[in-house]
Amino acid sequence: MKRASEEKRDRVTQSFQVAISDIGAVRVMSIEGYLDAHTAPSFESSIENEIRSGKIRLVVDCARLTYISSAGLGVFMSFLEEVREQGGDIKLAAITPKVFQVFDVLGFPKLFDITPAVKEAVEQFNRPRES
Repeated sequence: MKRASEEKRDRVTQSFQVAISDIGAVRVMSIEGYLDAHTAPSFESSIENEIRSGKIRLVVDCARLTYISSAGLGVFMSFLEEVREQGGDIKLAAITPKVFQVFDVLGFPKLFDITPAVKEAVEQFNRPRES
């Protein structure tokens, strides 16, 4: 029988998931649930694995992201420069209005391409980045 602390830990780990898919040469990372201090290391590992395997054209599908904390936002920031230096980018797509408010308040729309849908984010890789 599990103790209450183990059950709580299991719920926390299950509250965030990353699904990986490809659209052409673009890697799509669909995230779901709560991205906070408990789950950020898992997301960080996922992005790190993609970059290590040479995937530097990344779209993060946020349609099912229900919450993001400063720790979650930090994951996005920690890889942006590295990916861009290698000629890639991280684009964000399908962010719900509630979650977008957090991104907006912290100035993410000035740093990241944010699109209403994954398809549009993927298509942006075919266009030159505006400075």
